[in-house]
Amino acid sequence: RSSHKATKKMAETRPLVTVYGADGAAGGTAPLPGVFAAPIRPDVVLSVHTNIAKNARQAYAVMMKAGHQTSAESWGTGRAVSRIPRVQGGGTQRSGQGAFGNMCRSGRMFAPTKVWRKWHRKVNLNERRYAVASAIAASACPPLVMARGHKIDDCPELPLVVDASVTDSVAKTKAAVALLAKLGAAADADKCAASKKLRAGKGKMRNRRYVGRRGPLVVHAGESQCALARAARNLPGVDVAHVDRLNLLLLAPGGHVGRFVVWTSDAFAKLDAIYGTAGAPALKAGYVLPRACMTNADLARLVNSDEIQSVVRPAEEDVQRPKAPKKNPLKNLEAMLALNPYHAVHRETELKAAKARASSKKTAKRPKAVKARKAASKAFYEVANVEGEVTI
Repeated sequence: RSSHKATKKMAETRPLVTVYGADGAAGGTAPLPGVFAAPIRPDVVLSVHTNIAKNARQAYAVMMKAGHQTSAESWGTGRAVSRIPRVQGGGTQRSGQGAFGNMCRSGRMFAPTKVWRKWHRKVNLNERRYAVASAIAASACPPLVMARGHKIDDCPELPLVVDASVTDSVAKTKAAVALLAKLGAAADADKCAASKKLRAGKGKMRNRRYVGRRGPLVVHAGESQCALARAARNLPGVDVAHVDRLNLLLLAPGGHVGRFVVWTSDAFAKLDAIYGTAGAPALKAGYVLPRACMTNADLARLVNSDEIQSVVRPAEEDVQRPKAPKKNPLKNLEAMLALNPYHAVHRETELKAAKARASSKKTAKRPKAVKARKAASKAFYEVANVEGEVTI
């Protein structure tokens, strides 16, 4: 893939982000990493999340012998019963009952589950990196963060960056709660604490008794067991991640982009080294940040701009005549003549012949036999009427 030397424009990214201290006051600025200019692809994120979420499953299956631990054999045909295997023996209700089949009491299930099912899914490395980059870029978009249900009305800005000193200074849970309150993230954390409910279903028995909403994700660059990680790990809904090991399951829970992320300044600055920029390669070998197909997605504005409209040719007007309705040649003389010009001669001949027949009928004299038959018919009709009358 050829390297591209695209420059960041004000229209697509902001060049600087405010860094806030532990007291919530603005303390400085930091340049916005290039990964925040990656295209936001919810379809890629959902596809990758769906597959990698399957990689933590444990195999389960029913016992191989379940439903077959009895001596049963079919009675065969000719006894007016189904051919399902039946329990042998006598002297008990169990004898003669159907066995083995999935429709039988104490039978096996249909298609018994096996432990060698395909539990895990392989996802392409570049696709996984694309999904993580999209999730990171979506975390800086307030409408997407609010659409996930996060309460960020009191947050000063997104992405939210706090000074790196909190990695070691915040060592207690109450200090982490105070830090979130200073940064305007307390409402989101309180929402998670109030959402704790019992899980519906048998998961209550399987070490996942409670469910709750997801809150802020704290991303740091310190050690895995730094003070900040230990302080925030017990807060309901608050997750902690290291910038070197960003997880799509945390950046886009449920496959939905827009997680509310709180970055430490050192982790925020390290994003450029990890994912690279337009001019510098990434620590990931052979990786180039994805870029959007269009810098400006407002296609209608581009087409209607003065620059494009000044060079395109004017739209052509429709010069076609309106099409008249089709005429039936058998009823319309003009249409028939257009199809068959000889029809005029044929028609004239037919008219002359018809006129001649009509004139010959008028001038012809009826023979005497016809007159005699008419008189006889009239006389017969008169006699028949008289004979048909009934008198009372």
